[in-house]
Amino acid sequence: MDTMDTDQLGRDGEGGATYMLKGEAGVTFPPERTALLVIDPVNDFLSEGGAGWEMTKNTVKLHDVVGNLKRAIEGARERGIPVLFGPMAYTEEDYADKELHRRSGINRIMFENKMFLAGSWGADFHPDLQPRDDETVLLPHKGIDVFETDLPDRLQRLGTTHLVIAGMTANLCCESTGRRAMEEGYDVTYLSNAIGAESVPAYEAAIHLDYPLIGNAVMEVEQFLAAVGAPANTSDTAQPGDTVLGSDQGEIGTVERVVEATEEADAYLLVRRGLILKQDTYIPLDAVVKRAGTEVFINVPKLVVGEMPWSEPPSRNDRQAKLGPRGEDVQTLYGSRSPSVRESSDDI
Repeated sequence: MDTMDTDQLGRDGEGGATYMLKGEAGVTFPPERTALLVIDPVNDFLSEGGAGWEMTKNTVKLHDVVGNLKRAIEGARERGIPVLFGPMAYTEEDYADKELHRRSGINRIMFENKMFLAGSWGADFHPDLQPRDDETVLLPHKGIDVFETDLPDRLQRLGTTHLVIAGMTANLCCESTGRRAMEEGYDVTYLSNAIGAESVPAYEAAIHLDYPLIGNAVMEVEQFLAAVGAPANTSDTAQPGDTVLGSDQGEIGTVERVVEATEEADAYLLVRRGLILKQDTYIPLDAVVKRAGTEVFINVPKLVVGEMPWSEPPSRNDRQAKLGPRGEDVQTLYGSRSPSVRESSDDI
């Protein structure tokens, strides 16, 4: 059988196969390459009397979402980070001509409750979260993925590699947009206390289960702002005494030692066994994705870190085994089968 074309195994660019920060330590938020995306910070979600307020008020009040959004926006501005606003707005044509209310459950709910009607008070920005004249307000998204607007073009123009997401709602627009951004190669961070949802269970599931696997970190606003512009040198990735947090913000332990790479082993953090870890754990240094003060975040949730194969220092041989085979050596991608090749129009 012919050897597989390596282009079929993973493409740079198209399909989001490439992580934009490949080759970088990636433990900071460089202001010139970071953008804060604030999704749907509007009255229908965030103000009493809004069409969705009765659904969202519990999580919005519980986490002071408006106050934390304001702090995130103002903090980003002070640090030179662009803030992009991604609202929704529906017109008669969206429903009468495109029949969007028949497309999904959330579209039906928005339609029946007259949410985000273009030009209305409900579709306007919360009074504490108004964009400045020089800031970007995106075209309206009509579903739950802000990447379906002019967002990709805006991010490309800005040279963005780090996308920080806040706003509404946790398990819909915020989750879907972050998922798409991750697939496109962006370093994605969610601000947990600047996000609300239509229910507490929806919020908890998104924050604690979905985001830690979709993004590289779940942080609070204060942690994000503390991490902006932090040293990017590999030697500053972590220090003994730092607190190690999972991508779900769960505390894992304390760094006892940072060991540099050798010819036989990769660099790693040593975290001793304790209440959380049942054995000494050797965390690969390149699993550290963010540093905020004396806290370091790894891109594995606390809930599963104990199941990772980190009971010994990471050897070079083990790393090579994890890399898998070279594309040119693969003959059948799925063991017994390779992907079906679509015929081009010239072959028909």
